[in-house]
Amino acid sequence: MSQQQAQQHTTSLRLRLRYRFDHLVSGGTTALIGWLSLACLAVVVPASVVLVWSDRAAPATLAGRLTAVWVSVGQTLKIGGAVGSPLYVLASVSLALVALLFVSTLVSVITTGINQRIMSLRLGHSTVLETRHTVVLGWSDQVFPVIGELVAANANQRRSAIALLAPQDKVWMEDEISIRVGDSGRTRIICRNGSTTDPSELCRVSPRTAKAVLVLPPTGDTGDVQVVKTLLALDAAGPGAGEGEAVVVAAVRDSRSHMTARLAAGPTGHVLCVDDIVARLLVQTARQPGLSLVYSELLDFEGDEFYPVAAEGLVGHAFGEALLSFATSSAVGLLHADGSVTLNPDPGAEIGPADRIIVISQDDDTAVRADVASHVDEDAIVTAGPGLAQAERLLLLGWNRRAPLVIEQLDQYVSPGTSLDVVALGEYAATPGARAVTEALSRLEVSFREGDITDPRTLAKLDVTSYHSVIVIGETEPWVSGAASASGSASAWAWDAAVAPLAPVVTDPEARADDRTLVTLLHLRAIGDAAQRELALTTEMSDDCNRLLAPAREGADFIVSGRLISLLMTQISESPYLAEVFEELFKAEGHEFHLKPAADYVRAGHEVSFATAVESARRRRECAVGYRLRARGATGPDYGVRINPDKRQRVRFSEEDWLIVLAES
Repeated sequence: MSQQQAQQHTTSLRLRLRYRFDHLVSGGTTALIGWLSLACLAVVVPASVVLVWSDRAAPATLAGRLTAVWVSVGQTLKIGGAVGSPLYVLASVSLALVALLFVSTLVSVITTGINQRIMSLRLGHSTVLETRHTVVLGWSDQVFPVIGELVAANANQRRSAIALLAPQDKVWMEDEISIRVGDSGRTRIICRNGSTTDPSELCRVSPRTAKAVLVLPPTGDTGDVQVVKTLLALDAAGPGAGEGEAVVVAAVRDSRSHMTARLAAGPTGHVLCVDDIVARLLVQTARQPGLSLVYSELLDFEGDEFYPVAAEGLVGHAFGEALLSFATSSAVGLLHADGSVTLNPDPGAEIGPADRIIVISQDDDTAVRADVASHVDEDAIVTAGPGLAQAERLLLLGWNRRAPLVIEQLDQYVSPGTSLDVVALGEYAATPGARAVTEALSRLEVSFREGDITDPRTLAKLDVTSYHSVIVIGETEPWVSGAASASGSASAWAWDAAVAPLAPVVTDPEARADDRTLVTLLHLRAIGDAAQRELALTTEMSDDCNRLLAPAREGADFIVSGRLISLLMTQISESPYLAEVFEELFKAEGHEFHLKPAADYVRAGHEVSFATAVESARRRRECAVGYRLRARGATGPDYGVRINPDKRQRVRFSEEDWLIVLAES
């Protein structure tokens, strides 16, 4: 027999034995017990015979040795091995078998219960028994910055907890959070598995006893629907589940879902619209380069933030006096007794007895009263006339559902006669949405051009350096709606085929949009380097990790939608009044932050105290909160931005430096 035949014979024999064993096990419990008993006897009885016959102290008679074998077998199998009359032996064996049955059953019940409990804990189905904790509902890339900011906000608290509910494996979520967030300090992070739209499973994280509930928008086209259903589930989870002391903060992506989500959240809930906020910030930053750095500093819990402080000693005084009443904090508004907020009130407005002063400060305990009016240098204050409005040329590269909102917002900011060129895949000028936007404009002249913004030939034809400002947004629509033209699609597929061998397949439209944005930025940097000119560039991205890869100068303006909304949600969850503050800051007709030439406020080239700049801004009905030095614009980590400096410190402003002020649009 050949080696191959022997191997086949061995393999077939092993398979036959395995088949017989499987057939034996499938015979049921009774057959399995019988075969196991025979197997035990086949091993124990011969082994006991060997032990007895090899023992020098064994009985000499055959009957004695057989009795010794029975005792050994009985002790080994835990059935006693008693000797005596047949009835006595039978009763002893019966009792031993009954005891063995009960003990085995008890062990099995205990083991099963423990295993079920461990499995339940592993699956994350137990109820969280916490009070004054923060509940996070849903899973997306936003969960990591949200948890990171909550950990930073709770760093000075002795005990805090975050309960996360999502339809993901509990252990997997814990591992991901541990990797992406890192050390959570004193904050305990508790993960639970379950559907956020099922009221019974929602109770696993105890939303009724929480201080705040955050509803994250999942990725995908149905994300907003999930948010609405989760808000309805909160209301159905029981009295107080979405009401009372708990602050409910949610976010939806599409502006068309905003009103529906607000109705589901109820009168006390706060719903953020990603599209509206990102569009407004894109426009504001495009008009004032460096503004994204200001908001990053104010929204991050590790920097300076908004705090309400008692107006002790200032009740009955004018708000203008409060501007110079804090050395290391910046007063920007008033929080009234009814919860309403007034940002940048008139300097002559009287501070009421129930009012609290909203300040920008390092922490809630650093807003200490200190009069700095004596540090104002009157001779250094200058008065600049209003600047002349000028028409501009603006460039918008890319298109997505936020593009119409960006164009609408631009129309509210720019001077009459300003032109906007839109370059994107597909003939968007023919779409109903584009026509509706352009027909309603009053100041902005919009023209559409078809082209692939990742193609350097398209960008080379635009004369990018001739534009006052360039906005790059994530181009997602062609991939979803198929609106790209034949030539545009061919170029896009060529680009897709070129990068396919270098990267894994990306199915998330927003991730694909970031990929195309990175390629566009790479070509824009080459154009700027060739012209030896710094482009005024504002870029939208969805993932903060992609921002780190962006080929742009240090300190460039990026609006990262995922991180931005995460920061806003955590800020509002900790301080609900901030919802009204941010609503005021992000609308065109309200008060917002501006970067204005410092030379319009104080004498350039002279060393002055920051209190002097604050006083100069007060006379123009503005609140100065910081500055940006152009000489440090490319140097991290602050890139020249200084928020809330000590008003007693002196600084020398040049003609190219900016003062950061809160003023009416």
